[in-house]
Amino acid sequence: MVARSRVQFRLRVSLGDDIAVGPGKVDLLEAIARNGSITAAARELGMSYRRAWLLVDTMNRCFRLPVVEAETGGKRGGGARLTASGEDAVRLYRGIELSASRAARNDIRALIRLLRA
Repeated sequence: MVARSRVQFRLRVSLGDDIAVGPGKVDLLEAIARNGSITAAARELGMSYRRAWLLVDTMNRCFRLPVVEAETGGKRGGGARLTASGEDAVRLYRGIELSASRAARNDIRALIRLLRA
């Protein structure tokens, strides 16, 4: 079996001792947007609700405006949604990843050529 190479950029932005945003937190934000729920997002990503809630809490404390907002009511008791700030954070983070990948394309190819076939 031949292993395929994979390149990942792992940008993390810290505020003091907290990681305000990073790859796992952006994945969580995207899962919340898809599912409308922190619980369902945590389940999708294979993490506990408590872990997901703590990540959301950290992001909400680090950003000027909350990135996730709880929704109350409804038949299932509410849910969660990304705020405009949360949507901006995801869009900007993914844009940075894409820009970095494009800027480093030639160097990435050269590095991969150094790997075993």
